Amino acid sequence: MSRYSEFDPDQLDVRPFAEIQHTVHSDKFASVPRSNASFADFWASLPRIHAGETVRTVASRIAQAKQKERGIIAACGAHVVKCGLAPVLISLMREGFLTTLAVNGATAIHDIEIALFGSTSEVVAEGLTQGSFGMARETAEFMNFAFAEAVEKKEGAGESLGRALNERGAPNNHLSLLAAAYSMGIPVTVHVAVGTDVVHMHRSAHGGAMGETSLRDFRILTSAMRSLTDGGVLLNIGSAVLLPEVLLKCMACLRNSSPDFTRFLGVNMDMIQQYRANEQVVTRVKAIGGEGLTLIGHHEIMVPLLAFAVMEEWHTLTGPA
Repeated sequence: MSRYSEFDPDQLDVRPFAEIQHTVHSDKFASVPRSNASFADFWASLPRIHAGETVRTVASRIAQAKQKERGIIAACGAHVVKCGLAPVLISLMREGFLTTLAVNGATAIHDIEIALFGSTSEVVAEGLTQGSFGMARETAEFMNFAFAEAVEKKEGAGESLGRALNERGAPNNHLSLLAAAYSMGIPVTVHVAVGTDVVHMHRSAHGGAMGETSLRDFRILTSAMRSLTDGGVLLNIGSAVLLPEVLLKCMACLRNSSPDFTRFLGVNMDMIQQYRANEQVVTRVKAIGGEGLTLIGHHEIMVPLLAFAVMEEWHTLTGPA
């Protein structure tokens, strides 16, 4: 016999299974996949556990926001465009499921290059070695001249870029967030951090124009975010630092001028957990009386999934057209 004392299991208060609360129930399990199933079948088949329930909530809340005519605002990092998701976001704009879009300078650059040339995203390692990285003349001149013109016209950066793409009749405007949003009258705001984008290296870059037009876009975004109150949805898709910080300052302005700015859903979507994105878009939104959710996964899968899900939830909410 051991010289050390042992815990006696007879001291345990053992109870019937039915008296103990559980979080996982078999009625929430996934359905078995089958061939020739529709998206509606797939959507209904997802387990109502963890992310399976979270993505349902986000899709449902976006559909409800449209029905209530509340704001649905997305902040998108550059990877979203590089993953080929502009057509999905443009469709959401067209259908009324996206009322404002905020992007950083890199997102705008990739969007412009797709519109003008149908390709983007340099091979950085090779370009840096050869000394050619970021040296495309047309991209820099188009963007920097648009910023300068925006100063004259007192436009925001995104507004000016969208207008310029439409005026030029760029061959791939149907794939451009900036061009499509401008044609639909939907604000796209561009938030530039000077020195972070390849176009800043060029002689055509003008810091004053970047600053003035980006500041105007900050104020346009802040104004647009008023529409989030009482049922709107704010999404951050793939921006780790810059756009979450912009969103935080917009929220600070609105809370200062209108303490009733609250009761909306903040959603952070990214491939990994990012501190600032979760803090500003989830935790801070909760702190002012809203709700916050996180969805983790590859953009090229999660964004189309959410878009199809929103359409399905809208159909459920409103019935057949």
